[in-house]
Amino acid sequence: MAKAAIDFKNPDWYDEEDINIFREAVHGFYAREMAPHSEEFRKNKKVDRKYWNMAGEMGLLNCAIPEEYGGGGGDYRHEMIIQEELIKANVDGFGLSLHNAIVAPYILHYGTEEQKQKWLPKMATGELVGAIAMSEPGTGSDLQNVKTNAKKDGNGWVINGSKTFITNGGTANLIVIVADTGGEGKHSKSLFVVETDDLEGFRRGRILDKVGMDAQDTAELFFDDMKVPADALLGTDTGQGFIQLMKELPQERLNIAVQGVAQMEAALADTIAYVKDRKAFGQPILNFQNTQFELAECKTIVTIAKTFVYDCAEKHLRGELDTVTASMAKYWVTDKECEVIDRCLQLHGGYGFMNEYRIGRMYRDSRVQRIYGGTNEIMKLVIARSL
Repeated sequence: MAKAAIDFKNPDWYDEEDINIFREAVHGFYAREMAPHSEEFRKNKKVDRKYWNMAGEMGLLNCAIPEEYGGGGGDYRHEMIIQEELIKANVDGFGLSLHNAIVAPYILHYGTEEQKQKWLPKMATGELVGAIAMSEPGTGSDLQNVKTNAKKDGNGWVINGSKTFITNGGTANLIVIVADTGGEGKHSKSLFVVETDDLEGFRRGRILDKVGMDAQDTAELFFDDMKVPADALLGTDTGQGFIQLMKELPQERLNIAVQGVAQMEAALADTIAYVKDRKAFGQPILNFQNTQFELAECKTIVTIAKTFVYDCAEKHLRGELDTVTASMAKYWVTDKECEVIDRCLQLHGGYGFMNEYRIGRMYRDSRVQRIYGGTNEIMKLVIARSL
């Protein structure tokens, strides 16, 4: 990719020697092993399963999980690198950040010791690939209206229902399921961690035909009298699911903001390189004042966004990132991500509308950022309640 698009020096907490060594190793793996196959991933609507095992061998899976559970013993900085370098290397569809920074933390923070020992080491090797099944056809962001239900059955549970828009849904074999277990209001939902290999009553639907993110195996899932053991319930008590979900949302929303900044930065770098090379009316497009003004504004937006998101990340490392601030980052950055990429596409002219140019794919891929992790309208409601 072209040289850095903005003049930004990583803060000291993100510029330590071991962090930079990890960054180089991650980028090398993506660029060497995966980037040459990106077109194949898009065509197949998934990343081949073998790359999960390869990532496990490289130490990229569960890199922020304690070593006692098979993880890398790192922290959120390592998860940021996992996300940023994936975009820098132009690799599509690899749902590593969801596996690492969303699914694994639920087990680490809320699971029993036995559950942590049972699942986290296998997630670290790639034997188990994680997904989280929240969304349903009729619920969207309204998690309190989840209809999938789990009922006691002897020493275990029977789960019935369906989920949609599930990232890693075509590949995952360890799925955290949000289900209704009875009770009132916020105490009616529980989380279940389910190993799906050869599980009777579990069924995958189609890989969804999306506007963008062609290489991501986003799928429908169905549970038909699906019997799971007693220890599939995350933790020891029912009715804790909604509370558990709310506690993990700041990191999930920060993840989306981190990805949004990386996408903007990549789009800007590609566009600067393009307008320097592409000529119109006998001169490079960059020579036109409109081009210069557009890129000046985009560079300013990306610099502000990165400064804000890195400040949020530093707060998160200290355990100080609150839901409101994370919601601000998620909503504002993803709105700006779509704006910046749209302006960059415009500077590519007709070629920007061609899928062979990365900017066109980025334009499609970025749109969902304003929807998942809680729509940006929901983010504004969260922020408004703090006024």
